[in-house]
Amino acid sequence: MDKIKSTSILLKGIRVYTENEIIENGYIKIKDNLIDEIGTTDRLGSIEDYEVLEIPSGYHVVPGFIDVHIHGVNGADTMDATKEALDTMVTALPKEGTTSFLATTITQEAEEIEKAIKNAGEYIEMQSGQGKAEILGIHLEGPFVNAKKAGAQPIQHIIDPNLELFKQWQALAKGTIKLVTLAPERPGGLEMVRYLKENGVIPSIGHTDATFEQVSEAIDAGANHVTHLYNQMRGLHHREPGVVGAAFLRDELKAEMIVDGVHVHPEMVNLAYKQKKSKGLLLITDSMRAKCLKNGTYDLGGQEVIVQDGKAVLGDGTLAGSILKLGHAVKNVLQYTGCTISEVIEMASVNPAKQLNVYNRKGSLAAGKDADIVILDDQMNVYMTFCRGEVAFNKEEEA
Repeated sequence: MDKIKSTSILLKGIRVYTENEIIENGYIKIKDNLIDEIGTTDRLGSIEDYEVLEIPSGYHVVPGFIDVHIHGVNGADTMDATKEALDTMVTALPKEGTTSFLATTITQEAEEIEKAIKNAGEYIEMQSGQGKAEILGIHLEGPFVNAKKAGAQPIQHIIDPNLELFKQWQALAKGTIKLVTLAPERPGGLEMVRYLKENGVIPSIGHTDATFEQVSEAIDAGANHVTHLYNQMRGLHHREPGVVGAAFLRDELKAEMIVDGVHVHPEMVNLAYKQKKSKGLLLITDSMRAKCLKNGTYDLGGQEVIVQDGKAVLGDGTLAGSILKLGHAVKNVLQYTGCTISEVIEMASVNPAKQLNVYNRKGSLAAGKDADIVILDDQMNVYMTFCRGEVAFNKEEEA
């Protein structure tokens, strides 16, 4: 396939997953970075001025994936606090079908977090988004978490939720912090949850030892999200349902999940799917800079991380983020749960877009929305990715 040059592109002879139906032998017209028209090929009108791409039959055309929890990829990390690091991330992520994401921080000393969020805020303001993944905002993971459930969050920098500090950080980030992971049971936790909810930021329960009752209080205060379900939270117990029990029972909570077969056992992925259904789950990677690189020793939040055979761990064996690609998470969840492709689209595209309040322009294939499109081959591998109407990844060119 020759390099695609046009801004008006026609994808033809494809299986299109729209908001309401699956169109066999369909087409999508892309114009000026937006989806212009979707329909069946037999009703296709004039194709003059369009560059036509014939896609092999049996391939699936789905909305771009949105990763609300990713630290890094290909040697770069949000905490590097450089334009070059974010350039690397927005260029690398379309290869796994990710067309937009939240640049995610980690618990560190205040000065390091401030550098990272200032850098990301400035980058978001300047980005064009075309032909590269778009940064939709910042996910502040820590430092407002519970040291008992630190995981790979550096324990010496964990602090209780501090609303004044958050307000300073949000100003520094030019209002781009869209999601905050915090432990609601810590002093100041509920106050912060209320403030975030009132100000259009997602309050997410994570790295937390909260009881079922404390999670219920957080939901009443406005919490509607759970950071990496199962990992670093009070688990399910028959006398104390914990955070996991609350996630299963309360529909207000959407739950992220790292479906790499390492962080969560495949059967527990299936259990969450049966409890929350596809409407209640978001696929995330929580990946760190070693993703796309070989085995070795890397840095995460100033800590040494050993990456070996698909696993990233601290020296003591604690899991330290993942090297999962979102496209692989999509394949894994299909295998582990037996869910449909339409349900996977809910978990990887629709739900994150709705949580972030960008469903008017992302998260589904519909006329007028950003042309963030992923083509999956008959084995569900990412074959081609469009970011805002421009080809950001083409498997044939890479090969």
